[in-house]
Formats: sequence, structure tokens, C-alpha cells
Amino acid sequence: MAISVVPSIEIAVVISILLLTVFLFAFEVVGVDVAGVSILVLLGLISSFSDLLGLKQPLVPTAELFRGFSSNAVMSIIAVMIIGAGLDKTGLMGQVAGTILKLAGRTERRIIPAISGTVGIISSFMQNVGAAALFLPVVGRISARTGLSMSRLLMPMGFCAILGGTITMIGSSPLILLNDLIHTSNMALPPEQQMETWSLFSVTPIGIALLVSGIAYFVFAGRFVLPSEKIDETSKSINTMQYFQDLYGLDYGLFEVVVPTGSPLVGKLMDEAELQGKVRIIAALRGSEDLRVGPGSLARDIGIEAHSILGILAAPERLAAFVKANGLELRGDLVTFSEALAATKAGIAEVVIPPGSSLIGKSARDVWMRKTYGMAMVALHRNGETLREGDGIRNIPLQAGDTLVVHTTWQALDRLQKDKDFVVVTTEYPHEELRPNKVAPALTFFGIALFMVLFTDVRLSLALLTGAVGMILSGVLRIEEAYQAVSWKSVFLLASLIPLGMAVETSGTAAWIAQQTLSLLGGVPTWVLQLAIAVLATLFTLVMSNVGATVLLVPLAVNIAIGAGANPAVFALTVALATSNSFILPTHQVNALIMGPGGYKVTDFLRAGGIMTVLFLVVVMLMLNLIY
Repeated sequence: MAISVVPSIEIAVVISILLLTVFLFAFEVVGVDVAGVSILVLLGLISSFSDLLGLKQPLVPTAELFRGFSSNAVMSIIAVMIIGAGLDKTGLMGQVAGTILKLAGRTERRIIPAISGTVGIISSFMQNVGAAALFLPVVGRISARTGLSMSRLLMPMGFCAILGGTITMIGSSPLILLNDLIHTSNMALPPEQQMETWSLFSVTPIGIALLVSGIAYFVFAGRFVLPSEKIDETSKSINTMQYFQDLYGLDYGLFEVVVPTGSPLVGKLMDEAELQGKVRIIAALRGSEDLRVGPGSLARDIGIEAHSILGILAAPERLAAFVKANGLELRGDLVTFSEALAATKAGIAEVVIPPGSSLIGKSARDVWMRKTYGMAMVALHRNGETLREGDGIRNIPLQAGDTLVVHTTWQALDRLQKDKDFVVVTTEYPHEELRPNKVAPALTFFGIALFMVLFTDVRLSLALLTGAVGMILSGVLRIEEAYQAVSWKSVFLLASLIPLGMAVETSGTAAWIAQQTLSLLGGVPTWVLQLAIAVLATLFTLVMSNVGATVLLVPLAVNIAIGAGANPAVFALTVALATSNSFILPTHQVNALIMGPGGYKVTDFLRAGGIMTVLFLVVVMLMLNLIY
């Protein structure tokens, strides 16, 4: 194969733009979405003035310049974000998050395998970006409940979604496409050299090895390669306990206890238990169904039964004394109330009694504040002095200007905004409106979309948009909420880079790079050739679509394998697997999806993704040569 020392001017220009793109991403001169749009504009200008610049043809035809915004990949991402938001709005994703926490506990070392393994398996039969988008709200809820930063959880989830796509032949677009490319190559080959196509589970041992390696990588090396713990603004707004500790000296915590048979609490009213222990009961489960949280459900005259589970807000030393005195079982974490008392649903807030309030002169006990308004008062601040539970705060008549520190659900607090008897001081809290009554239509349209993806030839974006539009038409989501569910930063990043991939392919740049690389490897062992093809596929998929890289490199890999006396089908499979090795830059759809919510920088992907890329290549090469 002859080496072309001097490429065409088109190839030189495209390589220059590629280098500029990598520079903008690596050094974050501007945001990645701004960098993507800038490259798009630059490509458009160069193409528009191609004659003046001496180019034989435009790098990207003008009519194709904005095709990325209507591409299958981008429309699929938009649709799947809306579907995920719809499922979350019904409360389903909160239940999934609760189940994962119940099984995996609340430590990073156990949560990462639970989330990543689940997403990886789901990715084996649906598009990896779809699986990642569906679990985005689940990870958000787990982050809020455990205090673990999203940046510590999203990258393992995203990477394992990509790895999970290698478990079956329908898990990623390159693997879906591979058998068609093999059929095409067979048409040009003599009968004795023709290749067998791959069956659905041919790649399963390789994919499972990759997924297990990825999970192990983050479990054992995550503390070194993942971004350091950082709390974003959302976490600050919902994690308010520290604020009240600093302002009012409240060192309260949230605890869950079980009342065993024989406990002195059995048969007592909640009022008696609270007065005795100087604690506040903010949630209770009696029996298996009687869950009481919020207005209209929890009151001081409710009796405590054996095997009841209580959610308690108290200072740790008071809680310890209360548990010991009553023979209670203290749980290490919230289990029963992990969903109902999650930071996304409830927390500490401040309300003020304004002049003219009908509550002036009445005590919290007089108005049954917890039952009527859903607020459990834990402190009263008056004239510079803070009174706490144990100081008889529920019996003190309220005055204008009193600040009440209360534990409440955010839904109840939202209703108080319209109540003239209170002025709600706390405004930064999640205004979440769940629609559990919409579970049936949400699951129906999700099922329809999934069925179309798996069992029909309908275009992926159309199948997913069917589910998304169904969510809106059935009232699962309002159209404004659907717009808010979309990460437009991810959309603009991907849509802007698609024309660059087109330019890399149509200008001959990709083919030229492949030729130069492989021409330098004459006479090397077969496994080195195979590794070189895997590395090329990895590099190409960083700057162009994985489908484009597969279409370009499979014929090349087949010819090289035949020339070297190797198995061409295995070399073709090497390409289709290696085009999933896209972890270094946020150019893969999944990486672009998690970049905003995780607060990642390109350097985060370079650090964690660089090692993952090498690990991927090592595992793929070992497994391919062991099995085939």
C-alpha cells in the first residue's frame, strides 16, 4: 500500500479543524457546546467560500450543514429525555431509586455497582443513550438521598451504559450494522474466503467481561479518577440542615426506629412519646399500609402499635436516650421513609407569623399544626432567642414576627405560600408535583416505544418520539415540562459535531489516516494488526459517528485480515466493538448527556476515560483472542 506523503488541501483543512476542536475541548477555552457551535460555523464558512480557498468541493454541502439538528441520534436523545422525565414525574423512578438503595445501601462503593450494573444490562437490549437517560433521574434521587455528588455517580453509570451495548448484537448501532457489512464484503470475496455472520449472543462473553471490568475499575479506582466530591447548587438548595445548625444551633438529625413488641411505647399516643423523649415524630408506618406523612395524616392523638416504624427528628443525644429508654431498634439509614422523607420531598423550612394572622394568640397545639398544615415545629425564634423541643414550644401562644422552624414536605410548604396566616421564608426548595395517577399511561407509552425499538423496523427516533408525544398528550407531562426535561447543551453539542464527522469521512481524511497508519505496520504479527485496527476505530469514533467509523473501517479490516491470513470476521468484529471505546471526550451521545448534570469538564473525561480506553482495548484483545 503506497504512502501518500502530502494529503489533499481538503484533508489538510479538515485535520486542522480536528486539531482545533481537540484544543477547544481539552483546554476549555469556551464551553463545549459553544465550541461545537463555533466549529459548525467555521465549517459552514469554509464550505461557503470553498472556491476562494482553492477547495475542489465544500467540506460539508450547505444543505447538510444543519442536518445534525434533525439527525436520528439527536432526536432520539430529545425523545428519551422526555420519556425519562415522564416516568420520573409519576414517581416510578423514585421507587427504583429506593429499591436500589434498599438493596445496595448508601455507600459509593456499593451504589456504583448497583446502578452501573443495572444500566449496563438494560443497554444490552436498548440504545445505550436511552438507558442512560432513563436512569438520569434515578441517579439524581439517589444523590439527593445519600449526599453523594452526582459527579461521583453519573460517569460510572454513563461509561457502563456504553459498555453494556457490547453484550448483544443489538446493543449498539455498529454491532447492529456489522452483519450487513459482512454480507456486503462477502459479495466481493471468493467462496472460500466468505465470512459467517454473528449471532445475537456471539459477543456476550466479551461484553460481560467489559462491563465487569468497567464496574471494577470505578469501584477500586473511582476515588482517584472521578472528580472530587463537589456539591452543586441544587444540592445546596435542598440540603438545608447545615444552614439551620449554623443559624439556630439546631443539631437535629433524621432517624428511623422500629417499635418492638414489649416496648413501653406500645399503646401510648404520639403526644406522650414526644413529651417524654423531647423528640419530634414526623412520619409513621403502622401495619404494612398505614403510612402517615404530611397534612391530614399525622396527629398527636395517634396510638403507637407494636412493630410500628417511626421517622424521628431529634438531637442525636436525645434520640439515643429515647431509644434506650423504650427498647427501640435504631436503623442505620432511612429504609421505610427513604422516599417519603427524601431531601427532594421534605426538609427543614422557616415560616414567619405575619401581623394580622389568625394564628396570633394560639399555640401550635391549639391549631393542631402538624395535622392541619403538615408542619412539625422543631424550634421557635422570638426576640433573638431560640426555643427548642423540650421548652414547651407547642404550648406557647404565637405572636406576630415569630419565626417557626419546621419540618415539612415541600408539597405542604408550597400550599402555605398562598396562606395569609404564614409568610414562607424558605423559597429555595424543590417544587415537585408528582402525578402517581399517571403511572398507567406513562408505562403504556414507554412500553409502546420499547416494543417499536426492539421488534419493528421503525426508525429509532420515530419510535422514541411516539412514546414522548404520548406522555405529553396523556397529561403525564406538560409541554413546558417536556422542554425543561431536555438538556439543550447536550443537543447543541451533538448536533454541531455531526457535520464535522461528515467532513472527516467525505473529504477522505479518515481513509487517508487509516492508510498511513496501516502502511507503517507491514510484517508485524497478526495481533498487532488487530490492535492497530482497534486503536484506529477508537480514534475515529471520537471525532465522527461510530456508525461512520464502522462503515469506513470494516472493509479495510477485512482486506487486511485476508492479506495477513487472519480471520476477517474477527477483524470486522474488532472494529464494531472498538467503536464503542469512546470515553476520552464528551463526543459520544452518552457522555454529552451526562456532562451537564454531572458538572464535568473535559479534563474529567480525559483523566477517567483515558484509563478506561486502555482497559477496554486490553479486555477486548484478550477476550477476542481467547474465544476466537
